[in-house]
Amino acid sequence: MQVILLERVEKLGQMGDEVRVKDGFARNFLLPKKKALRATKANRDYFQAQKAQLQANNLKLKGEAEKIGNKLDGQKFILIRQAGDRGQLYGSVSPRDVADVMEKVGFKVDRHQVSISVAIKSIGLFTIPVVLHPEVKVNITVNVARSEDEAERQARGEDVLAAKTDAEEATIAAEELFETGAAPKAEGEEEPAEA
Repeated sequence: MQVILLERVEKLGQMGDEVRVKDGFARNFLLPKKKALRATKANRDYFQAQKAQLQANNLKLKGEAEKIGNKLDGQKFILIRQAGDRGQLYGSVSPRDVADVMEKVGFKVDRHQVSISVAIKSIGLFTIPVVLHPEVKVNITVNVARSEDEAERQARGEDVLAAKTDAEEATIAAEELFETGAAPKAEGEEEPAEA
């Protein structure tokens, strides 16, 4: 389907470009979200008549997004989640979770603007892009931890899982060393004969 873009769409084109897209993409995404119009003669005429107003509106929205982006870029947010000993989360972090934590701090962001490409299923620090406007993208850091203390340690650069893993390995080694019957034999002592 041939469409006229009403705003910049990533990997497709700029406002006013006439592009060919798959029918389903146009019907399910571009047209309902008012990002494009079907490329008919009437719509081309409508776009040419409204072009100046659309560009002015786009510049206004872009300016507002840049103001928010300047404050938001590089911000760090802490998400407390339950996780196992090895750091695997019981569930995963969704864009809605990130948007909610940002809203608590004072940034009004829609969950659709938070772009998580790979599911977050473990504790750690993650850099996540936030698309405030088709032309304004900023990165935030999300610190996923089991407690506030652990979040602070992760922020300082400590590997909270490595310390726990080393302690577990030391415990296992100690248990193996002091198992009953596993004590080293004294010199000259022979093994008891089987009956």
